[in-house]
Amino acid sequence: VQLQASGGGLVQAGGSLRLSCAASGRTFISYVMGWFRQAPGKEREFVAGISRSGLTTDHADSVKGRFTISRDNAKNTVYLRMNSLKPDDTAVYYCAASDSARIVTTKGQYGYWGQGTLVTVSS
Repeated sequence: VQLQASGGGLVQAGGSLRLSCAASGRTFISYVMGWFRQAPGKEREFVAGISRSGLTTDHADSVKGRFTISRDNAKNTVYLRMNSLKPDDTAVYYCAASDSARIVTTKGQYGYWGQGTLVTVSS
């Protein structure tokens, strides 16, 4: 599966963005999908994951209540809605696909990655 992330940009603290990740190739519904982020000098970290059906989600504690992952299997797209953004959310955001049967949170369990989209939150 090939993944193409988009929607990043520069936003003021407190603002919102919606990231999108379009998938092509093998059947999108076969994959658990996730969003990760990597800030300068830091490890890539899990942000959110969503089951194949979209009925189950998981969000990192640092973004719970502010970010929401969703997917549209008819459009082969996964989204990350980000509200109440903080400067600490500044990072390159990556979408990823996993062959796992359930949501997983470690980057090693995702075999397919998009190219990343930069989110910059100014104070």
